[in-house]
Amino acid sequence: MQKIIEDWQPRKLSVLRIMTALLLIPHGTAKLFGWPSGSGVELYSLMGLAGLIEFVGGILFLVGWLTRPTAFILAGFMAVAYFMAHAPQGFIPLLNGGELAVLYCFVFLYFFVSGGGAWSVDAQLSPSPRRAAA
Repeated sequence: MQKIIEDWQPRKLSVLRIMTALLLIPHGTAKLFGWPSGSGVELYSLMGLAGLIEFVGGILFLVGWLTRPTAFILAGFMAVAYFMAHAPQGFIPLLNGGELAVLYCFVFLYFFVSGGGAWSVDAQLSPSPRRAAA
């Protein structure tokens, strides 16, 4: 059983990356296009920039292309989002509604360190021998 768990580790990392991206992208589409909810925002505004980062970063993260730099940017973006939008309402995430921003921030930091996993464009472009094992 332990061998199966270890063999699937790179794939599990990819599944987490893909699901994280699929949950992030709608935040961007809601801000930019008003879908699936909202009315959209002005592109040349702080919320427009946030939507652009969420949408473009989410797409890059979804396919696992430039995963580490994208994850680094998204982690910083989530930290800024927490401290600008949530922390002024109190520091405790449970009380200020910032749990999602904090969780995203640390998930993106994890991907910055670990990479995109076996099912990513990065892994396919890499000449690494680990690619053959996936």
